[in-house]
Amino acid sequence: MGRLLQFSDIHFGVEHADACEAALAYAHATPSDLILITGDVTQKGLPEEFEAAGRWIRAMPEPRFVIVGNHDVPYYDAFARVFEPWKAFETATGHPAHDGQFIGDSVMVRGVTTARGWQARANWSKGVIDLDQTRRAAEALRQAPIGTLRVLACHHPLVEMVGTPMTGDVKRGDEAALIFAEAGVDLIMTGHVHVPFALAIDLSDRCSYAVGCGTLSKRERGARPSFNDVSWSAHEIVVTAMEWNGEAFEAGPDWKLARRQDTRKAATAPDPTTPGVMEQAAV
Repeated sequence: MGRLLQFSDIHFGVEHADACEAALAYAHATPSDLILITGDVTQKGLPEEFEAAGRWIRAMPEPRFVIVGNHDVPYYDAFARVFEPWKAFETATGHPAHDGQFIGDSVMVRGVTTARGWQARANWSKGVIDLDQTRRAAEALRQAPIGTLRVLACHHPLVEMVGTPMTGDVKRGDEAALIFAEAGVDLIMTGHVHVPFALAIDLSDRCSYAVGCGTLSKRERGARPSFNDVSWSAHEIVVTAMEWNGEAFEAGPDWKLARRQDTRKAATAPDPTTPGVMEQAAV
């Protein structure tokens, strides 16, 4: 059994202040194995926005794991966007932009950066994923202890969901999603599109799931501010979107996901009646 709380797209600078305070209260009242924050903690990467984001993140219970989003660059600083796009993020949050990792008793999370300070296409908000970083993350998650929930965290959804108010449009996203599915990853957890969702990644016969998180900002794009409360057992993962009603968070849509079993084989003692076991034990 386990639980994590996923927050994303807080966008300090245009945050829902009351919802952010209520989210802190919920996190402290709800024991969890991890607080996961999947990027866009600021709106324009301004110093005061990072200061506010840092205070909010540090006020969350530990352990915490934070990854970077496309809004977490110094928007007005062209030099920093090119040469040190994640310096302010790393200073404010205390978390690395690349190859971050968390290993707990029941969950392992690896982060991959899909945001860029700049890129050779018109819309820099869209995602890009590096396949070398993908393979490093996949191999690390493959080595997680038996029974551990294996989570890949990035900002942009690798596989598009129909009906969201925006797209991630991640270069090499399908390739990366397939690599993670084949490595035994249970969940690919993301933000960016500002609405919650959970769907099977239909690229492999090994079932992994894409889980998207809503926003705690005023940029709702038609959906209520929300975050995800994710719990799991040996056979099931339940994702519940906790939605802001203007006064408190209440349970909204939920998804019950059958947990993949190919990475949950329990370690057992050898059966002494199995041919060859007695001979091995006698050596």
